[in-house]
Amino acid sequence: MTAVQGTAVDIPTEDGIADAYLVHPGDERPRPAVLLYQDAFGLRPHLKSMADRLAEAGYTVLVPNVFYRNGRAPVVELPEFIDPHERPEIFEKVGPLLRGLTSDLVERDAGAYLRWLAESPLVADGPVAITGYCLGARLALYTAGAYPDRVAAAAGFHGGRLATDDPTSPHLAAEHITAELYFGHADQDPSLPEDQIKRFEDALTAAGVRHRCEVYPGAQHGYTQADTSSYNAEADEKHWVALLDLLDRTF
Repeated sequence: MTAVQGTAVDIPTEDGIADAYLVHPGDERPRPAVLLYQDAFGLRPHLKSMADRLAEAGYTVLVPNVFYRNGRAPVVELPEFIDPHERPEIFEKVGPLLRGLTSDLVERDAGAYLRWLAESPLVADGPVAITGYCLGARLALYTAGAYPDRVAAAAGFHGGRLATDDPTSPHLAAEHITAELYFGHADQDPSLPEDQIKRFEDALTAAGVRHRCEVYPGAQHGYTQADTSSYNAEADEKHWVALLDLLDRTF
């Protein structure tokens, strides 16, 4: 197992400074970059541990606080373990943050994150990969569509509202995406019903996007997040196998 080094970094954007977590193999050699997009609960210890695991596999990983306009992480104070009883109160605070993060802002911020990675001595030359969770799956699609020359692969896990009737729905980015995609859906996820799963995959196929989509049986929305009651160890390990396989093919 590769020793890794993690640190807090600040990323200048058009709208301020985004705080972030950066982790990389301890030898400090330039490595391929992975942009890890958070779920709705935000940048916290569990996401840092996920980034650490990717760095152990040989990547330089950046996890931005996408809610930076509302403050530095943690923007919303969270318990060590998020159970169903606490979710309503948490989402009363998180909801406005989610609604304020429009697709235009996501794409603008993504440009800043990608520029920062391109200038980092810890990042190898070439395109990057993205992995996103929950909200982050949507952000991965927006970023891959807005910066096709910079994103070689993108993965999304238990993403919600990926293919809605909204004119800014993430699936509409498909026509601009050149990256290879992998998406792992939860089969017990009311935020991504079967009709949206079909619409999403149909859009990728029609656009000629290289992709693989799977529905994880017995998995709830949030199945990769071990600090929540939605965690599913079997589905989580399946996600790691799929993600690392995608990265191996990319880099």
